[in-house]
Amino acid sequence: MIRLSSFNACIEGENFVSHYSTVTEAYAQAWARRRVFVPLYMALRLLAYALIAPGMAATINLAVSLSDQPALTDQDIAYFILTPVGFLATLAVLSILLAVEVLSFSVMSTSLRYDGTDRLRTSLAAFGFVVSHVKDLLIFGLLFVLRVLLLVAPFALVAGVIMLWVTGDYDINYYLTYTPPSFRVAVGVVAVILLALAIVLLLRLSSWALALHLVLFEDVRPRDAFAASTSRMQGKQTGLKIELVIWVVVRLAISFGVAVVAGLCINLIPVTEGHLKSALTFSMAIVLLWGLAGLILSAVSLGALAVLLDGFFEGKRLQAPTTSGGGNLSARLALTVAVGAVALVGGVWMGNGLLEAVEADDEVEIIAHRGAAGSRPENTMASVVKAIGDKADWVEIDVQETADGEVVVMHDSDFMKLAGVNLTIWDATMEDLAKIDIGSWFDPAYSDERPPALREVLQAARGKSKVLIELKYYGHDVDLENRVVAIVEELGMQDQIATMSLKYPAVQKMRTLRPEWRAGVLAATAVGDLTALDGDFLAVNAGMANVALVNSTEAAGKDLYVWTVNDPLQMSKMISLGVDGLITDEPALARQVLEFRAGLTPTERMLLWMTEELGLDLSDGDYRDNSP
Repeated sequence: MIRLSSFNACIEGENFVSHYSTVTEAYAQAWARRRVFVPLYMALRLLAYALIAPGMAATINLAVSLSDQPALTDQDIAYFILTPVGFLATLAVLSILLAVEVLSFSVMSTSLRYDGTDRLRTSLAAFGFVVSHVKDLLIFGLLFVLRVLLLVAPFALVAGVIMLWVTGDYDINYYLTYTPPSFRVAVGVVAVILLALAIVLLLRLSSWALALHLVLFEDVRPRDAFAASTSRMQGKQTGLKIELVIWVVVRLAISFGVAVVAGLCINLIPVTEGHLKSALTFSMAIVLLWGLAGLILSAVSLGALAVLLDGFFEGKRLQAPTTSGGGNLSARLALTVAVGAVALVGGVWMGNGLLEAVEADDEVEIIAHRGAAGSRPENTMASVVKAIGDKADWVEIDVQETADGEVVVMHDSDFMKLAGVNLTIWDATMEDLAKIDIGSWFDPAYSDERPPALREVLQAARGKSKVLIELKYYGHDVDLENRVVAIVEELGMQDQIATMSLKYPAVQKMRTLRPEWRAGVLAATAVGDLTALDGDFLAVNAGMANVALVNSTEAAGKDLYVWTVNDPLQMSKMISLGVDGLITDEPALARQVLEFRAGLTPTERMLLWMTEELGLDLSDGDYRDNSP
């Protein structure tokens, strides 16, 4: 038991190390009781989930029925909480979870007040004791939430007014996507406000530290417990505040350590051809274990907090339960477990059944970057043919002009990277290109690969895959746009191609020359509103993609493509985000990801989405570069 005199530490000049020792001792005592604290906490959490699952599933079904679309994307479901109905549902969920925390903390605190060495028996007695006070505890929880909300409200109001004032001129998606200076300043001010709120909460919560103990052990009315606790904590708050901060830091440090281990485990999972399903399944399994570790940490941390606060409470101790009363305790526990099990099974069954009615479609096109550049030398006929064989919807290539006016497929300005030849594309003729090996750098088996002409690529892809033509400019172009138009129209493939470029005037010129053709803007970085640019689609670095950009692009009537996405988890994340196209060196892998996602239930899709949001990487490929 933590010493009752520990609160005198600050008065006696006890240093930080002593407070740290007190907190670590609390964690140690909670860990020693893990066989009781962890199952108790997990059982109550599972019971809460059993109550939450059917309600949330029914709410999501309601969202589908009220929407103007037959299906919701993963992001639609995840961000449903922003709607009024979703907000109310979220409040209900948070209330249930708070009740679990209060009940768990109460049982843990009560078990610490018993004199006895049989922890299981004292915990059973504590559970029965708490159940007998459940009405007062629920009232206490409600009053606690209201008091916290009253503290939070003025800070939230000021922060909200500031954000509304700063973001009132344009749609919020503009500010979230492009973060102008005024928005960044406002975010900084709000951060200061939140810091002030955290300090206020720390002051008030430390004064209310014994309120729950007074309700449980001294029969103080819930509405009077806060004032009584403030009186009892006079002269003790400073030490507790220090220990609360240390308690939070220790918990965060352990959480970070667990996250690092989980991340390392996922990164060690091999992704080999034909085994993507296994890799993603293992990833989700690790995330489930990560979640289990999080529950254990939550239980132990809550127990440590109970130990800390018990050290400040000088109230009466409880009589240890007698052996003769064990039968009643066991009977009550068995009944509770049975009811909880029925509720859990029923809740999960109902929730899963309702979620199965929600359709979540993946509508995304696979765009092979420079052909299948992950398995063949880039921008070669070998990579183009491979991409077509991998069922890519589009084959993306880069085109430039030669010295003799031909349009050829080439990304760089010269051949140093691909062939070690110091010759620029605008100084080269087709006769020169016929002598340049651009495949051996990848594998000697491709030593016969030469820079292909645009015409060759179009003929190979006709009727199989569409071709996305990126117009490359290094300041030596002559008439690239018109020459591309002439070749495409000669082959009659106007409806099987699209063009894009990093050079916006080139996009505008293509729109002027052939307004009916698809043309898009390629962007590695951006300042301003990309969606306001003329074009049918945007192709952006995957790091720029977020919900705000997806929404603003859709609102502008454009498609959003992301590059270069080669990791299966990132592919799945981008699909969940709602992008319209994946530009990837691995079109076959992208197709496997789509097939894997198609076989998932809505519940599994949400679990996979959680895995994706962790930012983990399953890719083990070594790619030439990550430029568009």
